[in-house]
Amino acid sequence: MRPPAPSADLDALHAAVLGAGENVPALRGALASHAPDPIVLIAVLRRAVPLRLLELLAGPPWSEDARVLAGVVLNPRAPAPLSLRLLPSLFWRDLAVVALAPRVAGPVRVRAEAILKERVPDLRLGERIALAKIATAPVLPLLLADHAARVTEACLINPRLREEDLVVALRQETARLPLLEAASRSPRWSASYAVRLELVLQPRTPLAIALAQLSTLVPRDLRRVGDASVAQLLRVTALRLLDKAPPQAEPET
Repeated sequence: MRPPAPSADLDALHAAVLGAGENVPALRGALASHAPDPIVLIAVLRRAVPLRLLELLAGPPWSEDARVLAGVVLNPRAPAPLSLRLLPSLFWRDLAVVALAPRVAGPVRVRAEAILKERVPDLRLGERIALAKIATAPVLPLLLADHAARVTEACLINPRLREEDLVVALRQETARLPLLEAASRSPRWSASYAVRLELVLQPRTPLAIALAQLSTLVPRDLRRVGDASVAQLLRVTALRLLDKAPPQAEPET
């Protein structure tokens, strides 16, 4: 969390840049006379400001501070070409915020996600955990495949994780044990029929976890398990349950 900017400094600078309008020398003069620190600049960028101010702050000396550049990109008036040029200079957390910002142009959000995906392998554990909690859908598959259980668990509480994306991750031949275990324990996802079915059909799922899901499956899917490439005990148990199962309506999956 960034500390709030002093209100008086913020209001004074905002009034000065609005007064300067699109006049670049006047904007330079306002910035020079107020000598704002980055916190004040970032706060001003959350308000309506002249377009020329955004272009000015995208250059030196202000462009040396990646936080200021993030403020430029996140301003709704920032032109897409300018934002696209600045994105590679942003910190990973600011890229994640840009990807989430509904008022940022679509191509800018997509590019922010692409850069973020490139950086995921280089992030430290704590950073990957933090990102997993806020990442957008295109970034989550990389984090669902993470070898660290804490990253996987963080993905599963992300409100942007969709059932279909988790099912695809569980279906992968390379699905990792932390994901399989975390999905089976998750209060949110263990209630999903589609997730429970994939845990049973995934050959890498620990046998105890897969067996625990069997009694919740409908006859149609018990037949699938009986024919699947899973442990023999799982197939035999599925067929026994199928023999005992009374006719019932099949849920939508």
